Amino acid sequence: MRLREIVEALGLEVRSGGHLLDKEVKGGYASDLLSDVMAHAKAGDLWITLQVHLNIVAVATLNDLAGIVLVNGREPEEVTLRKAAEEGVVLMVSPLSTFEVVGRLYELGIRGGDGSS
Repeated sequence: MRLREIVEALGLEVRSGGHLLDKEVKGGYASDLLSDVMAHAKAGDLWITLQVHLNIVAVATLNDLAGIVLVNGREPEEVTLRKAAEEGVVLMVSPLSTFEVVGRLYELGIRGGDGSS
């Protein structure tokens, strides 16, 4: 599934990387602990978090993640937006909770763990 399809299905608002929505999403990972994401998220995963600071861009780049969904209507810090644009990281915002976003992604066929669907 492509990011563009997820943005449409979940009504996400794209804050950075709108030109990169053709990226394929291979799986999903939900965590607010950066070290956990670094250790367990796989390349191509869509990361669901409430973190909004600059370090999320570094983690997404390190793990070659498909993008980041910020939940609970949280907005990325300005410095985070600038860095995401520089690094080509797709940042999206949802008013929904992590639980709701993950549930809807699961309904769309996005799975966690090994990234298979």
